[in-house]
This record gives sequence, C-alpha cells and structure tokens, in this order.
Amino acid sequence: MSATLQDVRKTFGDTVALSSIDLDIKDGEFIAMLGPSGCGKTTLLRLLAGFETPTSGNIRIDDIEAVEPGHMVPPEKRNIGMVFQSFALWPHMKVKEQVQFPLDHHKYVPDRFKKQKKERMKEVLEMVGLQHYADRMPNELSGGQKQRVALARAVAAQPSLLLMDEPLSSLDAGLRLEMRREIQAIHRKTETSIVYVTHDQSEALAMADRVIVMNHGSIEQIGSPRDIYSFPQTEFTAGFVGKANMVPGTFTPEGFHPLSDTDIVWPCTRVASTFIENGTFPVRPEQFQLNQHGDGLKGRVVNSQFQGKEMHYVVEVQGHSWTVDTPADVQLPIGEEISISLTGIETPSPSQTVHVYS
Repeated sequence: MSATLQDVRKTFGDTVALSSIDLDIKDGEFIAMLGPSGCGKTTLLRLLAGFETPTSGNIRIDDIEAVEPGHMVPPEKRNIGMVFQSFALWPHMKVKEQVQFPLDHHKYVPDRFKKQKKERMKEVLEMVGLQHYADRMPNELSGGQKQRVALARAVAAQPSLLLMDEPLSSLDAGLRLEMRREIQAIHRKTETSIVYVTHDQSEALAMADRVIVMNHGSIEQIGSPRDIYSFPQTEFTAGFVGKANMVPGTFTPEGFHPLSDTDIVWPCTRVASTFIENGTFPVRPEQFQLNQHGDGLKGRVVNSQFQGKEMHYVVEVQGHSWTVDTPADVQLPIGEEISISLTGIETPSPSQTVHVYS
C-alpha cells in the first residue's frame, strides 16, 4: 500500500491543526509520527482513517482518491486497520470473536481468509502469542494481552494500511519494550504499511523506517531514525529528539568556536544551515566529554543522577547549563570544577540531507 497527502490542511474554527501537509507513504513502510501533544499527529492519523475530513487538500490511498474536493471515502470503505490507545475491545466478545469480527465484516478481506476464517483467526492469535487465550473475555486479560488482542483484530483482515494511535502509552515500561518487539515482528510478517503515532522518541527511533517530526501542525523534518537523531535540521527537532544542548558560538571556515572562544574549535564540516544562521551548535548529551584536568571549556558540575549504566550530569559553563551523559564509572561530585570538550561527532553519509558550511 502507498498513500499520498497533498497540501492537506485541517482547521477547527480559528485553530489550525494541520498546515499544508505533503507526505508520501511507501508500500510496506513503517512510519512513526513523533511530536508533543497538540502538534497535529493524531489529527493527521484520523484524516488517513477517514474519521475527520480535511479543510482542504487531497489524500490518495493506493489507487483510490480517499479525499478530494467534494468527496470523501468513509472509513469502512478504506482498506485500513486501527489500533487505539484505549484498546477498544468489545466487552461482550471472547478473544477469538474479537479477531473474527473483521473477517466477517471488513470489505477488503482476501477470499482465502473468507473461506478459512477460523484458520485465519488461529493464525493471527498465534502471531501475537494468544493462541491459548481464545476463549477468554477482555476482563480476564492483562493490559499487555488486551493490546495484543487489539493488534490481532487490526491485522486479521490483512489491511493495506495499519494505523496506530499511541498504542503503548497506557502500558508500563517493561510491557512497552515487549510490545515494541511484537509490533516489529508483526510488521515483518505482514509487510503492511504502518503509520504509528507517538510522543515517545525512543519508540519512534527504535521501530520506524522513517520518522516524521511534527510541531504546531507542520512537519519539521522527515528522515531515518539515524538522520533525525544525528543530523537534525531544526532547533525544535534537535531539542525534542534526544534533548540536544544548543551551544551558542561562532562559525568560521575552521569550525565552530563555542561561546565564541577563539582558542577552542569544534569540527563541524556538516551542519544544517538553520544552526549556522542562528549561531548555535547542537550537541547531544553523550557527545560531551568531562575531564577533571585538560583543555576545554571550564565548567562546574551542578547536578548528577545515577542511571545504572550511565550518569547524567548538569554542567554550568559561563552561565549556560548543559546536560552531559557519561559512563557510570565517571564519578564527579557536585561542585567539581571540570573541563568540557567535544567527542563522538558522527559524519553523515552522502545521501543525508545536510548543509556544508564553507
């Protein structure tokens, strides 16, 4: 399945929820839409599902014009599956009945599944590890099991497009990690195109082929998880994904001078033009190195947090507070005077969209 959105706009009264969205979703692709609450990602998902009508623009799903001026294909006539944040299981149906329901009613069920509904139901339950829970009622299931049922129901009819609206947000941390793997496994088995809405950057980076970062109803950046994390194109992307430190300074042909210190030069052969124009350099917490002795900017440790395999420090440098992640064996007391330098800068591949400073 492929889908295309052209100049899609959605307003609610005077509020602009989406502003001129252009997007292509490729066949079999896993897309994660990432952004803070209110950025428009769920509205975009609802437009794809047919639950909302865009104010303007076109949406094409496969060879069907799902939305065009004066016409909209309703949700039940789109070849989609949906997984909700709240599970949305029918309380009066057993697990096997939940999964068989779309096989009975979905318009696009393949003929082979129509002829072998029970076999398909068992196959999908095995896919999500619930083959022994077929006769259970929803109130007899844990949160993780309920979400597996919701997944099984959504993929049972083999939809061309699977839409997922923050499906793991109501689960605890351990279950979220487990369900990530389940969703990835289902994607590999079904090869269904997935659009996955989340505000959790770790989910988006771990699971998606491409990540769409949204802010205030617009797309900030689209790219692979590595591109989004390592080569942000805007300050919002850099700050929202990975919490980069925005270091002020001066760009010259030799490199970047943090805090305009002419004696210190950081390499920056490739950096987005946005940062050059603003005189800022995005540095991930793990790209800083702290030394009790040595060259670098002088700073002071003002906070520390032990996180098992690593330490999270806040370092004050000339009135600026920067976050620094180090291995757990780097033990620095609060108040310690240290030197801070740059390490671990990754070089982008030629295919990555970055701007060269010269």
